[in-house]
Amino acid sequence: MLAAGERGSYHIDMIWNLSSLFSDPLGLLQELAYVIPVILISLTLHEWGHAYAAYRCGDPTAKNLGRMTLNPIAHIDPIGFFSLLLLGFGWAKPVPVNSRNYKNYKVGEIVVSLAGVTMNFLLVLLSSITLIILGRHVPSAFRNEALMSILMYFLSLNVTLMVFNLIPIYPLDGYHLFELAFARILPVKVFWFLHRYGNWILIALLVLFSRTGFSPIGIVQSWVIRVILFFIGL
Repeated sequence: MLAAGERGSYHIDMIWNLSSLFSDPLGLLQELAYVIPVILISLTLHEWGHAYAAYRCGDPTAKNLGRMTLNPIAHIDPIGFFSLLLLGFGWAKPVPVNSRNYKNYKVGEIVVSLAGVTMNFLLVLLSSITLIILGRHVPSAFRNEALMSILMYFLSLNVTLMVFNLIPIYPLDGYHLFELAFARILPVKVFWFLHRYGNWILIALLVLFSRTGFSPIGIVQSWVIRVILFFIGL
């Protein structure tokens, strides 16, 4: 088991077609004005969730390093951010944690691992409730289309963050839950392999998805969003 580690947020999704950069630059700039705040808020809250949960569980590592903050500058990785904008796959700076400091190791691992996706779930819930209010109680002629677009971006991005980060491959949040659940069942070599080659496995999966056009993550994301929109009534 790893006593020290990191918790981070990753996202995979093509937000727009880059051909719009040439065909409709003004439209792209307008879309960026909607998307960038959504990305900053979503990734920041995800990482803050990890840091705050770790602190509450007894580990002050992230707090001492200035990561228990809602300032996006502390969490955004420049390369990961622009990769997300341009390629549809990006990441934030992982939050450093030391599980040796947890008051209860198992509880701490579960709480800290789920803290990031819990923040994303709350953003999905908030955006869904707001869309329900606008969709059912505000006439279409009086709806703010910019606000509707931003809420849909919040919904889409945070659903994807939830689904993707729960995959049981290191360094995603789902790996830590997988390790905790099967530590006494599976050989140590399995976790060693995933920990050492997890990043390469994720890259290979991304290449495979892009080449084949088949993405299980995208399918799950699509169905989750469809279910939400069905209940919203949009």
